[in-house]
Amino acid sequence: MVGLRVTFTDGRTHSKDSSEMAFRPAGRAGLTAALAASGLAILEPVVALTVRRRPVTGRVRRVACGRPATDVGPTCLAPPLSGRHRVADPDNGAARATRVPYLLGVPPSRPHRVAVLVLEGAKPLDVGIPAQVFTTRQSMPYEVRVCGPAPGLVTGGDGLSYHVADGLEALEWADIVFIPGFRFPDREEPPPAVVEALRAAHARGARLAAISTGAFALAATGLLDGKRATTHWHYTRQLAAKHPLVRVDENVLFVDEGSVLTSAGAASGIDLCLHILRGDLGVAASNHAARRLVAAPYRSGGQAQYVPRSVPEPLGERFAATREWALHRLGEHLTLEVLARHAAVSPRTFSRRFLADTGYTPMQWVMRARIDVARELLERSSRSVEQIAADAGLGTGANLRLHFQRILGTTPSQYRRTFAQGE
Repeated sequence: MVGLRVTFTDGRTHSKDSSEMAFRPAGRAGLTAALAASGLAILEPVVALTVRRRPVTGRVRRVACGRPATDVGPTCLAPPLSGRHRVADPDNGAARATRVPYLLGVPPSRPHRVAVLVLEGAKPLDVGIPAQVFTTRQSMPYEVRVCGPAPGLVTGGDGLSYHVADGLEALEWADIVFIPGFRFPDREEPPPAVVEALRAAHARGARLAAISTGAFALAATGLLDGKRATTHWHYTRQLAAKHPLVRVDENVLFVDEGSVLTSAGAASGIDLCLHILRGDLGVAASNHAARRLVAAPYRSGGQAQYVPRSVPEPLGERFAATREWALHRLGEHLTLEVLARHAAVSPRTFSRRFLADTGYTPMQWVMRARIDVARELLERSSRSVEQIAADAGLGTGANLRLHFQRILGTTPSQYRRTFAQGE
């Protein structure tokens, strides 16, 4: 049982205690009914409970929930809606930052709704990536609609056009909206109706994700002002010049700012989609989708999108082989010297070139790869934390908990409760 207190930005409060509602971690129907009676709706990230008013006429400032014996998660302070929140541990009151998956109250009875917004001059690969990654199948609880400014024919780029069944009303329906890249983004503005529809979708809680030059349409809404963003490397300077309030990062594959996400060139759209899948459904689902796409299971958002030609190609191939070799030996003792020896270069050269290629130092990359192994084992097995730590090359459960908290902002036990499927 759990007590809930909501404080709105105008200072009004709303409270429910355990005598008024019956909420248990195994189900939230009681809480949903209690909140619905007061005009509230659940937006529930995995390790925190947040709510908002419906309709959204004022943003919720604070949500406080007492922790029951079985632990439903810490208190969450959530303005604005994003993937990073300040949370206070009810046990000690200390505030800390944590990143939580951004499942915005999608009822378990329906799939997550994905809209792919096709603008004039849309790039075929950019349109196809989210449509294919999130296409409805048994292992993928998503429903996709491809839409445009209006139903009918949309002239695309590269000799293709699109016949879309839905107009901008699909953005009112969607939980996440993808904006594929389009031609001449530095010269042409998206239609005003599109800009307003994107703003309205974001205001009611939908995530907006731009692929490649789709970042220009997203920036036109003003929702990227003051935030980091990226786009195709050829257009990063134009994006910065056209939208000077956006903090453009030209050296990454994608940027996740919680409710708004951007990616670089078309292929990095796959990385962005897999990143979203990892947050929504866990590592196992993301890896399954990557295998289906015959794509790399994970490239970090911090990886460089454009490798200068000063890096010799044979060396790049050698490093890729070393990464693949290491992925099959994560349970072994891997050091910088061991990795450099496999790549047949000095540790100093290996470390410098590896960082330029991936955005991580070699040992940071190894640690994150081990955490990914641990995540998949937590999802798919009933092994103990100690067993998983040993299998992933992290030694002890304490070490696993330490790095899990540092990298993911949660604990192995909380993660398992969220994503566990059992053996």
